[in-house]
Amino acid sequence: MEGVPALFDHPADRAEFRRPGGGALAGGVELYRAHIVRYAFEPHTHEAYGLGAIDSGVERFRYRGSEHLAAPGSLVLMNPDVLHTGRAETEGGWRYRMVYIAPALLEAVSGERGWHFDAPVGDDPAVARRLAQLLDALWTEGGDALAANGRLLQALQLLRPWARAGRAADAAAVESGPRPGAAEPALARAVTLMNDRLADALQLDELAAAAGFSPFHFQRRFKAWQGVTPHQMLMALRLARAKQLLAAGDAPAGVAAAVGLADQAHLTRRFARMYGVTPARYQKQVRG
Repeated sequence: MEGVPALFDHPADRAEFRRPGGGALAGGVELYRAHIVRYAFEPHTHEAYGLGAIDSGVERFRYRGSEHLAAPGSLVLMNPDVLHTGRAETEGGWRYRMVYIAPALLEAVSGERGWHFDAPVGDDPAVARRLAQLLDALWTEGGDALAANGRLLQALQLLRPWARAGRAADAAAVESGPRPGAAEPALARAVTLMNDRLADALQLDELAAAAGFSPFHFQRRFKAWQGVTPHQMLMALRLARAKQLLAAGDAPAGVAAAVGLADQAHLTRRFARMYGVTPARYQKQVRG
């Protein structure tokens, strides 16, 4: 990443990078998280939008000729190609996490052209906490391309109130997709595909093709229809099927494989999060 050294001089300074997902996100997204105590970033730019949240401490940075402070619970909202600096304002430094999104990808995911943030810092602790959660999920689940696409859409929708945007970028996609009145049956075809292939690593473009939309336009329409991303719907369907198999007496390890989860531990985490009880306990309860 531009402006970040390969090795910091002070042992307290550290930074990590990751690129999530594949497919449509490949090369267009970079995740970054860091704790900076002593290092002072020289003026530098990014060719991408820099969006993030401050976890602790305070950062001071110069952006468009003015000094800014980003405190805990602040949003960082940087436009592409804007020169800026960065250093700690507090003795213990500052912790933060960012996502850098190429402008073309942000346009494709959001469906809008010309996003612009008037101020580089936003004061909204609740939104900052939610953004941090989404960026953490992108970091840990980034190998699942469908999940990563969904997380990125959620993050951009969360930040949309802070941005000005130009015209919609979806005219061609809307014209090529089903008519408005036909949208729900078309989207339902994607749900049928999910049910038919619960154990498969479905991709966004496969689901979009089943509905007759372009991938990112499909994802936005699907979330508007169901209130969840395609990946969240797929996970709900997988866990509902797992519940049926457990009730029928299947072993949890086999159930995990049958519904496309990585292993029994993955099933346990997801099942407990969704139903409030572990698979083993659920099975014991319903089978006496």
